[in-house]
Amino acid sequence: MDRLPPLSAIRAFEAAGRHENFSRAAEELGMTQAAISYQIRQLEDRVGRPLFVREKGRVHLSESGRQLLPAVSSAFGTLTDAFSAIRSEDEDVLAINTLISFGATWLSGKIGRFQLRHPDIAVRISLANELIDLAASRYDAAIRVGMGVWEGLRSEFLFRQHYTPVCSPSFLEKNRITCPADLLTVERFAPNNVWWGWFAAVGVRLGTPPPPRRGVVMDNQLQEANAALSGYGVALLSPLFWRADLENGRLVQPFETLYYPGGAQWLVHSESRAGVRKIERLREWLREELAADRNFLPAEVWEPF
Repeated sequence: MDRLPPLSAIRAFEAAGRHENFSRAAEELGMTQAAISYQIRQLEDRVGRPLFVREKGRVHLSESGRQLLPAVSSAFGTLTDAFSAIRSEDEDVLAINTLISFGATWLSGKIGRFQLRHPDIAVRISLANELIDLAASRYDAAIRVGMGVWEGLRSEFLFRQHYTPVCSPSFLEKNRITCPADLLTVERFAPNNVWWGWFAAVGVRLGTPPPPRRGVVMDNQLQEANAALSGYGVALLSPLFWRADLENGRLVQPFETLYYPGGAQWLVHSESRAGVRKIERLREWLREELAADRNFLPAEVWEPF
């Protein structure tokens, strides 16, 4: 095979291989299933070996197909990023995908300053806790939680995950909370969450395994903080997100100890988009804003692993 096969055949193979389903590939590419089958047979004839195993009305990648698919998908991803970079730069829209707790609190409260500094860049923020495929999405960058290593992505450390019990002043006074063990007998949101490993960090033993307890479970810190502000219980929150409420006394942090469950928040984007102006401006701005919060929390929060 001395020449590259037709791009249409390669595209059909990539979609069919990713789904391992000719019908879904046809829907994605706006083709018929018969057209997908034809393109793949043409490609198989060209490479001289089967790329799919067909059995009982289903298809699976052959060993050759599995070897070829990652390289083909990566190549299409690079092409997509290249064209997206040109299109996005022309549009001057910075699309950010971020976790709900971070995006609805810290980021939303400060992003106006980014807009004032860069009035030529329109900002669009989407909040979701589900992991997205940046290469196949419309987003320029995302805020993710993890260890900072994702294939095909460039990651920049922002801060470590950290949690501590937080409640309203009235709840603290009403329940006479004076030591960490007192929290075992009051209403705690998501009481069986592993992040309540905070108790071990302050030397309170719960037993192995800790006894299960009934309680309200919510989807994110924003919901828990609203319930805590209303005096309904103790929430395990990241103080960074609630700095204003803690400083004005609407919320209180009874104990200084922070719990670090592992993982951190990272700014990520496709490696192929390194140097794109609007992403670089976002990176610079995040560094400056987080630097202003460094004295609010212990040094450990700002130290990469």
